[in-house]
Amino acid sequence: MEEHITVLLQPAVDALAIRLDGVYVDGTFGRGGHSRLILERLGQQGRLIAFDKDPQAIEVGKKIMEQDARFHLIHDGFVSFQAALKRLNIDEIDGALFDLGLSSPQLDEHSRGFSFRFDAPLDMRMDTTKGVTAAEWLNTADEKELTIAIRDYGEERFWKSIVANIVEQRKQKPLQTTFELAEICKRCVKKYEKGQNPATRTFQGVRIAINHELDEIQAVLPQVADTLKTGGRLAVIAFHSLEDRIVKHFMKENATPPLLPRWVDVRGHDCIPPLKIIGKAIRPDAEEIARNPRSRSAILRVAERTQGIWSS
Repeated sequence: MEEHITVLLQPAVDALAIRLDGVYVDGTFGRGGHSRLILERLGQQGRLIAFDKDPQAIEVGKKIMEQDARFHLIHDGFVSFQAALKRLNIDEIDGALFDLGLSSPQLDEHSRGFSFRFDAPLDMRMDTTKGVTAAEWLNTADEKELTIAIRDYGEERFWKSIVANIVEQRKQKPLQTTFELAEICKRCVKKYEKGQNPATRTFQGVRIAINHELDEIQAVLPQVADTLKTGGRLAVIAFHSLEDRIVKHFMKENATPPLLPRWVDVRGHDCIPPLKIIGKAIRPDAEEIARNPRSRSAILRVAERTQGIWSS
């Protein structure tokens, strides 16, 4: 199993502009790379709340909790962001970081079923303690659901053929393993990018569908903006165009002043957008990509909460 290397570690934590006594959220704990660096920069009065669905990530985080009273880890998806913070009596935060997508341990753990490189049960759940597996979903989803996952979430050109083959094959025998799904993709995908497996896009689409990944990103971003203090930072690392499009659109929309007719009499405070985009999008440099090829598609976007009124 490959060692997990945290992507854009320094740039992402730098982007939060850590305050010694601040309250921060790591929305995707993973194996704790970002969390550890945030804790290094926090003072004794600071707090860090982290979220993760993955039971294996929770086991890693428990060790940090035992050693550091400033750290609290929640076994849940970040979609529960605001409700979880309220249970901890936290109404405002100084910053939040989200590192979207899969971690290397998830990809490299055969039994998780995320990778077409290993023959394993089709699971693909971020949280293995609940929800339907990829196999259960593939064997029961209707053609419309399969199409949305493979065509829209996977952005697969040959989606029609793949959907038809999945439907036909499950009539004969339920899909059970990663190799079975990968074989369908191999038969159907006639052209694909150099260095990419024919199953890459389909596996991505199915994973996004069963974990409701895009829905959760859309749900959490307004919650974060509503919870940030003035001057607080939101930093998001995305790994594919669908994630990044949601983040980019959200930040741009909420950093743009409202268009009002000249005759409208409003206070200047009401015209300030609730967010301000900080700098340009950041990508890994050549050195990081050489050290960790999986980082090559990562993109970091940062926004800061202003005094503008947030209307959720």
